[in-house]
Amino acid sequence: MDLSTIADRIVTMQRTFNAPIDLVWEAWTQPEHIAQWWGPKGMNTNVEEHDFKEGGSWKYTMLMPDGKPFSAFGVYSEIVPKERIVTSANFPPMTHNVILHMVFEAQGAQTLFTFSVIHDTPEYKDAQVKMGFENGWGSQFDRLNDYLENTALS
Repeated sequence: MDLSTIADRIVTMQRTFNAPIDLVWEAWTQPEHIAQWWGPKGMNTNVEEHDFKEGGSWKYTMLMPDGKPFSAFGVYSEIVPKERIVTSANFPPMTHNVILHMVFEAQGAQTLFTFSVIHDTPEYKDAQVKMGFENGWGSQFDRLNDYLENTALS
């Protein structure tokens, strides 16, 4: 997919993780690792479904600080090992019908991670940005960074 043709509907963030691509990929693709970092700080995550293949579905339920569950779910449409993951994603009631496009690039002992979210319309993208898109995902990527730095993955 050429993301430049839909640039007005995309929000993109980049992070360089101080971990080799093998570890970053494992953290994103193995349920036992996803449960340790997925979701904003202060939330625990239960990986309810994780069929990591093209056409496979995923569902993660986070417990909010008040104890209420908050689920996220989607279907994988493209997986290129240690390069790219593309999946639909829903985070009701806040976010519906977006596409997550994740690119992993080895840079020696580090990994450049590019995270793009494709929205249906430019207006929907703008509304998501105003709701705190970058803070929410930024917090999650901070948790992933901490997990990668403090955990020896298998």
